[in-house]
Amino acid sequence: MNASNTPGANLSENKALRLVIADDHKLLADAVASMLTNGNTFDVESCYDLESLLKVLTNNTFDVVLLDLRMPGMAGLDSVAQVVKAARDGYVVLFTGQVDRHVLDKALLLGVRGLISKTMPLRSLGSIIELISSGQIFVPVGADFPGAGAGAESEHGLHDKELFVLRLAADGQTNKEIAREMGATEVIIKMHMRAICKKLGARNRAHAAIISRERALL
Repeated sequence: MNASNTPGANLSENKALRLVIADDHKLLADAVASMLTNGNTFDVESCYDLESLLKVLTNNTFDVVLLDLRMPGMAGLDSVAQVVKAARDGYVVLFTGQVDRHVLDKALLLGVRGLISKTMPLRSLGSIIELISSGQIFVPVGADFPGAGAGAESEHGLHDKELFVLRLAADGQTNKEIAREMGATEVIIKMHMRAICKKLGARNRAHAAIISRERALL
């Protein structure tokens, strides 16, 4: 077994873990970077869009990449695959506030090493990154997992996948963009939208978005 794959090896060698945070929420990315670099455990860089991240990964080697799915330049799972390839031996983990279980499962098949929710306490972040850097896959359960309860219906009858589609549609994404992010087809997304409108009693997707906000679904 290589020392780099042994839990705690980096710490025992007093070698800081190299980490890049890719998130367009600059204040959040910089705050996380500042917190993690408050010591000798992590050496952190920040990027705010896909293009700059790919450039950084081309010229540098990182142990872990925290990847936001919604930053500029990201085109769903295709972009995730790009980052995993560019990271080479580094471990890519999704760093997001919302993700569908279907998307997460496909990302794991692409080589992603798990999910860190932005709602997770910052004090837990360092130990989770160390766990991932040791070669483990981390997927939180229960309330910490934004897509937990796959297949369960909300009080308004919407499944988690339908809620995810509705959120993206309410953000202004087209069926094509939603399909790309979910790794599905436009036909499937249209079927989801028809089901959403029927369950909410909405005339169209715009009306569905209005209803969902009135009912605090989003």
